[in-house]
Amino acid sequence: MKQLWLTAKLDIVESLRARWFQIYTLVFGGIVALLFLFGLTESRVLGFIGLSRLLVTYIQLTMAILPIFVLITTVRSVAGDREAGVFEYLLSLPVSLSAWFWGKIVGRYIVVFAPVFLAMLGAVIWATIQGIEVPWDMFGYYTALLAVMAMCFLGIGMLISAIARTTDMAQGAAFMVWLFLLLFLDLILLGVMIQGKVAPELAVTLALANPLQVFRTAALALFDPQLIVLGPSAYVILDLFGTAGYKVFALAYPAALGIVSATIGYFIFRRGDLP
Repeated sequence: MKQLWLTAKLDIVESLRARWFQIYTLVFGGIVALLFLFGLTESRVLGFIGLSRLLVTYIQLTMAILPIFVLITTVRSVAGDREAGVFEYLLSLPVSLSAWFWGKIVGRYIVVFAPVFLAMLGAVIWATIQGIEVPWDMFGYYTALLAVMAMCFLGIGMLISAIARTTDMAQGAAFMVWLFLLLFLDLILLGVMIQGKVAPELAVTLALANPLQVFRTAALALFDPQLIVLGPSAYVILDLFGTAGYKVFALAYPAALGIVSATIGYFIFRRGDLP
């Protein structure tokens, strides 16, 4: 356990020095600052006003930025160290492969999740100072949603990194995965349904296998519990899960997907040739 935490600490220190982390922090901190600057807390959409309005917009922007940012930066972990020849030094140190691999994940998870959460926490603190009502239930659920989103794409990123032999291949694969999930969100399923080759229920079920779609629908469910904006798809989702059940599914499924992906990546990493 000590080796795992030391590896996590090393990854955190390296990330804090990296330029990508500074840009990453600046992006999410800047989003919250701009939302306050443009007076979003004073606007009203679908009955939402104040910090609720800001959190709804923030979660939508985060869902667009966080997955690709996490994937592109995470896939360099194993593949980058393999190219740099770090594993040759690793074998000479009293650090087990499991401690190194899972320590990397723990450290990267803290680095990835902290700026997103702190930006949202800063918005809550500023709203409290300004006397704006804070929707604590929405804040708590959005925090959990962001936590599992980071876990999901971090696990997928580590799996890609364990499979790829070079950083170029890893980054290319990460971009293709993100592009596939993004296109799968609307275009592919919409095309399949238009051609009438699958039943709408099956198309909706396949759509829910996409973590991006799960996050998007869960965020919508907070301000539209009946999911009216989804049209007939809402009947399939609500009949299958119910409103409360879908909120639980939106947290459990991406978290399980991230853990399973990271575990598969670990076994591939352990059984493969290190150099």
